Amino acid sequence: MWLFFAKYKFFGIVLLGVSVVIVYLFYNALQPKKKLPIYQPSMVSQELVDSTLHYKKKYHTIANFELINQNGVTITQKDYTDKIYVADFFFTTCPSICPIMTKNMAYIQNSILNDPDVLLLSHSVTPRIDSVEQLKKYALEKGVVDDKWNLVTGDKRQIYELARKSYLAVKTDGDGGPYDMIHTENFILVDKERRIRGFYDGTNSKDMEKLLGDLKILRASYSE
Repeated sequence: MWLFFAKYKFFGIVLLGVSVVIVYLFYNALQPKKKLPIYQPSMVSQELVDSTLHYKKKYHTIANFELINQNGVTITQKDYTDKIYVADFFFTTCPSICPIMTKNMAYIQNSILNDPDVLLLSHSVTPRIDSVEQLKKYALEKGVVDDKWNLVTGDKRQIYELARKSYLAVKTDGDGGPYDMIHTENFILVDKERRIRGFYDGTNSKDMEKLLGDLKILRASYSE
């Protein structure tokens, strides 16, 4: 009998391995596929949303825009057509959360360098200070890769409306000037249909890993 078991030991091991693989594949096939939510203004804190949108529950998308990047190039929504992208709001002279946010955005940039489907977009909330020259200096200091990451400046009213009516990402509590805004630490994940699919704390390393995981889920949804 021991001779019999010895003779078929290898066959048994192979059969066991194949069985484990089959069970694993069946288990994965039966698991529901992860999907990201599609955020609407009504799902976001009202302090970050323009009052005209507080109760909007569907069809929210990012509006068209026309801004200038760190190289003096006009950037519009067309540059992000058929792209997934991560957006945020910052200013180059910010002494508090911006340096951490920029460092974490650079981390995301380095993780998606070879992914042609994903881009980054950072909006200055102090466009009068953040000229093209200032943005270029900042970009060089922070390791911005021009093909992947646009730092943009331009008309303050347009940036304000993008922040409050599109990305749902800034507060209005500032110095009381027109189109005044205080940016949050939020990174915003936007899909190819210009819909918001996630918000992440741009100062939190765990949230950066969650963002990278959600990027994989979102990319996979376009290959189904």
